[in-house]
Amino acid sequence: MNRNEKVELVASLHRTLSETAVVVVTQQVGMDVDEVEQLRGAMREAGTNYKVTKNRLARLALKGTQYEGLDGSFSGPTAIATSDDPVATVKAAVKFAKENEKFSIVTGSIEGSILSIEDLKKLAELPSFDELRAKIIGLLKTPAMNLVGILPASGGKVARVISARGQQT
Repeated sequence: MNRNEKVELVASLHRTLSETAVVVVTQQVGMDVDEVEQLRGAMREAGTNYKVTKNRLARLALKGTQYEGLDGSFSGPTAIATSDDPVATVKAAVKFAKENEKFSIVTGSIEGSILSIEDLKKLAELPSFDELRAKIIGLLKTPAMNLVGILPASGGKVARVISARGQQT
């Protein structure tokens, strides 16, 4: 890789880090090609960008971003996962780390706040944005469906009460 390619790579990575909501720093040691493909597929499925990085170039790209505090996390064979959906990204990384001992999470950060591995595991237990949206839509839809079911019954009850009252007089 020549100097111009390195400069372009650092600039591209810097843009990505400036615009993303979450960064998860990972390490993989001794993974074969099939395992790497499974990892990349899991990350893609979660809507996550996953990139193996050169530590020196990643440190340069971190400068001036909200993730500058991750600088010390880059040693050994590292990669970064970035996304706008923090929960989905962390879930994918934690799940893959549980299934494969050659893959590990070093640390993570959400909008500049550095998280420990324990924090990341707790975050992985939360529902994703899509799951939350589905729940909210379900909650909003349920009262309307109940109202539709109740209105005809209530109208009939009101009519019977009025009819009964009319027959009393």
